[in-house]
Amino acid sequence: QLQLVESGGGLVQPGGSLRLSCAASGSTLVYYSIAWFRQSPGKEREGVSCISSSGGSTNYADSVKGRFTISRDNANNTVYLQMNSLKPEDTAVYYCAAGLNCGYSGSLFGSWGQGTRVTVSS
Repeated sequence: QLQLVESGGGLVQPGGSLRLSCAASGSTLVYYSIAWFRQSPGKEREGVSCISSSGGSTNYADSVKGRFTISRDNANNTVYLQMNSLKPEDTAVYYCAAGLNCGYSGSLFGSWGQGTRVTVSS
């Protein structure tokens, strides 16, 4: 059974960078599209970015386009989210999720990590 573990969150000042990792175990990520979602208190879960199983297709929410980059290393069973020029509104718990196709509906993804917290504050 596929299990996902996120890491790399933390406290960063506005304008700073973080790289989140989503490491898989129990199965290979090769067959899965991987998405990053985030949720902050009082707000609905938001799809942030998604990458196809081959890595050949990526997409981003408008709120992070040009600042975040998703990538994957299938050999190491890991997907990354490089986050640059962070803003206070990026503060949230970030989750990775695995599914057969990219999209921002949670129902597309059957496996979820436990989340990693990102706080952007001075």
